[in-house]
Amino acid sequence: SVEHGALKTPDHPGPTVPCLVVSSPLPFLSITMMKMTNSTRREFLQTGALATAALGLGSVASPSRSTPIPQDDSTPTGSSNPLKILILGGTRFLGPAIVEAAMAHGHEITLFNRGRSNPHLFPDLEKLVGNRDPDRDAGLETLKGRSWDAVVDTSGYVPRHVNASATQLAQNVKHYVFISTTSVYADPSDLKLDENSPVGTLADVSIEEVVDDTWGPLKALCEKSANAAMPGRVTNIRPGLIVGPRDPTDRFTYWPVRIARGGEVLAPGDGNDPVQLIDVRDLATYCIHCIEQNVMGLYNVVGPECPFLMAELVHGCKAITGGCVNFTWVPTSFLTQQRVTGWTDMPTWIPAGSESAGISMIGNAKAIARGLTFRPFAETALDTLDWFRTLPQDRQSNVRGGINPERELQVLNAWKTTRGL
Repeated sequence: SVEHGALKTPDHPGPTVPCLVVSSPLPFLSITMMKMTNSTRREFLQTGALATAALGLGSVASPSRSTPIPQDDSTPTGSSNPLKILILGGTRFLGPAIVEAAMAHGHEITLFNRGRSNPHLFPDLEKLVGNRDPDRDAGLETLKGRSWDAVVDTSGYVPRHVNASATQLAQNVKHYVFISTTSVYADPSDLKLDENSPVGTLADVSIEEVVDDTWGPLKALCEKSANAAMPGRVTNIRPGLIVGPRDPTDRFTYWPVRIARGGEVLAPGDGNDPVQLIDVRDLATYCIHCIEQNVMGLYNVVGPECPFLMAELVHGCKAITGGCVNFTWVPTSFLTQQRVTGWTDMPTWIPAGSESAGISMIGNAKAIARGLTFRPFAETALDTLDWFRTLPQDRQSNVRGGINPERELQVLNAWKTTRGL
């Protein structure tokens, strides 16, 4: 529930301070937040330990940079020794975040891509035009004779392409960071998935069509291709759901946008289903950390650090929006009858007991031990909402993820009918 009131303390009984009291079914989510603009609310989230603890989100980091990365046993490089980094891709979602993280550390960046997606980005960077497929257009010709300290492969989906780039760069690049996916795992229902769990395979390894059934196994083969070309010099990063500003899919963006709109919100299940996601900026920072600290190997890069529930996600979004909203939690069985699906109609949500339930419970201890850190969820939700509000109005009117308003209302009315309301 949301109440408008005034904040007083025993030591300072007056004057009263206008505030917004946000309550939730979860005791640790009941917080008091000032009625503020986005900028002052952001300052409150940065400095208010109460808000942070109430959201169960760890220490608050500045939105302009991530939490300081702890050192590991590797030889540090850091910004005191600028590196030359090649990024394969770099102009869509994760790529720009990696560019920005690297530039913030003073590194020299070169982009290699087809020059078609967002070519206006980073006009001051060196850009090499080519094709990941060595047999198409100019292929990898522009990479020949060049050397870098590291390469980050954000656009490798087919093992033949990854093999071609890694093989060509092997003599001139010290470190290959490949962005894979947690979709590689063969059994997504396994509730104890970690880096040692079996990965999916293809009966025909020559397949190059990237569809739902081949996406994960192809990424697993890409990992092998990179390792074969540069043994001992590869970091394979397996992120889960990547969220945050610039996300073109709205897979997470749906929630802060929908909750900011207010009113009655359809919420899936009972709120106790686990959720995993990673802020794109935290993922990018970890990629640069691995390069600077010579972190090699295989890592699940998922968050947050502690278990996180669907109820925490929606109430966390409610807290940062300050919207007047009411959640109606509808059982999974009824949503199934109504053909409301997890992950698509209800983004980020995977029902307990489903064939994919393990994807929301993947072990991340190995990456955390090697320097992975997380910004507060409140910061991710607020920055995502702020970014979305900068988009053209027609884009804001067509959220790409989640159930549409008309269908949401139909399901809510059907649920109320079954309860005689």
